[in-house]
Amino acid sequence: MIIKEALYVISSPTVETCPKPDKPEYAFIGRSNVGKSSLINMLCNREKLAKTSATPGKTKIINHFLINKSWYIVDLPGYGYAKISQSQRRQWEQMIENYLRKRENLVNVFILIDARHSPQANDLEFIHNLGKWEIPFTLVFTKADKEKPAVVERNVKAFADKLRESWQFLPRQFITSAEKKTGRDEILQFIDECNKAIEAANKP
Repeated sequence: MIIKEALYVISSPTVETCPKPDKPEYAFIGRSNVGKSSLINMLCNREKLAKTSATPGKTKIINHFLINKSWYIVDLPGYGYAKISQSQRRQWEQMIENYLRKRENLVNVFILIDARHSPQANDLEFIHNLGKWEIPFTLVFTKADKEKPAVVERNVKAFADKLRESWQFLPRQFITSAEKKTGRDEILQFIDECNKAIEAANKP
């Protein structure tokens, strides 16, 4: 897939204020500071499309980007944020859950996992919730260039082993680097395949 156009559309505080659900939608989420904005910018080949920040928890609302006038990338707030109040945390969690469970055109959730670390409890908990809500997802291991390949491989395997404790089938996974554009073609191909399947299913 070639991305010819990527446009910021709107930032929405609730699922009800999101754009009309008339196009396939792919959401990106992960722990704060996992490199979500950098990954979105890398996929779209646009340096400043999604705002990056050294401050965790920068994304606080649901951000829509229209790709090739035909589908959306959605930048969701991170989870596992450290420096916010309990009430703010619960508010964000409710907003994310409402979006994930009510957004009828949501095709897939890309869960970003920092490839430099061993399995983290909040990542596993979020995956458990998606399973409970029956929402399709894939795993994207980020920042693979920031660690030795053997360490990345070990962490990815450890994560898969952890999932096998409660999942019969493992989700599809991608290993990425925003700096080196590793994994870009594979993710875009996956999205393209999903879009074509939806198009075929909707043909009269």
